[in-house]
Amino acid sequence: MTLHSTLNPTSTTSWRDAVLRGLAPDGGLFLPTTLPTLSEGRRAHLATLTFPELASEISALFLKDEVPVDLLKEISSAAFTFDLPMREIAPSTFILELFHGPTCAFKDFGARFMSHLFRYFLGAEGAPLTVLVATSGDTGSAVANAFLDYSPNPRIKVAILFPKGKVSVVQEKQMTTLGKNVSAFEVDGTFDDCQRLVKQALADNTLTKQTPLTSANSINIARLLPQMFYYIYAGLQLSRRPSYSAAPIFSIPSGNLGNITGGLLASIIGLPVSQLIAACNANAAFPHYLQNREQSGELSPQPSRETLSNAMDVGNPSNFSRIASLCKQQALDLPGIMSGFSISDAETLGCMTRCYSESGYVLDPHTAVGLRALELYREGNEACSSVPAIVLATAHPAKFSSVVEIAIGSAPQIPQQLQGALSAKGYKISLDNCYDSLRQQLLSL
Repeated sequence: MTLHSTLNPTSTTSWRDAVLRGLAPDGGLFLPTTLPTLSEGRRAHLATLTFPELASEISALFLKDEVPVDLLKEISSAAFTFDLPMREIAPSTFILELFHGPTCAFKDFGARFMSHLFRYFLGAEGAPLTVLVATSGDTGSAVANAFLDYSPNPRIKVAILFPKGKVSVVQEKQMTTLGKNVSAFEVDGTFDDCQRLVKQALADNTLTKQTPLTSANSINIARLLPQMFYYIYAGLQLSRRPSYSAAPIFSIPSGNLGNITGGLLASIIGLPVSQLIAACNANAAFPHYLQNREQSGELSPQPSRETLSNAMDVGNPSNFSRIASLCKQQALDLPGIMSGFSISDAETLGCMTRCYSESGYVLDPHTAVGLRALELYREGNEACSSVPAIVLATAHPAKFSSVVEIAIGSAPQIPQQLQGALSAKGYKISLDNCYDSLRQQLLSL
């Protein structure tokens, strides 16, 4: 299977090249040129598998020409060592908990699978590589944890850019306390500034010749691929329940749109889906696009705004180009499969309070955005009130204790995975919002 750039469908490359590059040479994002199809029989088989088994079989549909199938089984077993339980908090409303990995966020799924692919594709003789990451909160810690290397001369280094003062205390600790082959840069700007700097570095040919770079953001196809797995797993698990035979609705807390793109891919290859809901905070460029698509046909980036759900504070979502390209490639009517909502901080807190009062379930602010968007969708589509819906819980509430305490009156219990980071000393490098400053730092790594 080959991949192409969203900017040039006729220019194809291998998975190895796409994964190690991160960004296409023309600045576009990589997508598979053709997509497999899950037949009804194949779906019935997949529904009987454990999550690592399902992940290895789905990944083989895409990667088997370049990665041995037995190795994909090993990678899936090594990457996915944690559970993803689905809790029914109200009739026909489920929370898929994707925060039981080592950094307590859904990014662990993509980062851990991707790190194994990187090491395989780089091989024993490959040149040293720096993985460059822009993060609005959870991506940085997940990638740092996945690529952490205690060897004296690590061949893969990680450079994380995060916006100063715009991540939670826990998130910052997770990125700045690892050391070893991980460097954390605090940028005097927003996430969009961090993302812009990363893209500039990746496109700087003179820099990449001296210091080979790649990205581990969701712009990298290796991050996107494993995000399909949990959609397929959850949807098929739900289909086995006699009382929930209808195709489910998925509500996805959305920022850079990588997660919902994984859901779109899952739907295209054969997972029955009633609707994908892009649940955004006040950074509403994508919901505005969906609501005004017929008028302009363009997504209008906005300056990112700081919210309680900071991991979604993205004003110019990179993966929009993938969504647009997939819809064109597959002749899809986007409004027919996808809806978008913008949720305010007040609505987020209100949803957290109400959910805890009614069900005893504690939401983090991102998952609350997802649940509130689902409520609004159902209010506007009464026929869907009994259709099963799955809200993706993208982070453990303890990562946002102060927000949770405001909403429900008490702080959540801190899981073991986070306790060590909170007590450790962090180290970060201050970086002004200037590409030349980043360039010099990367050359010095």
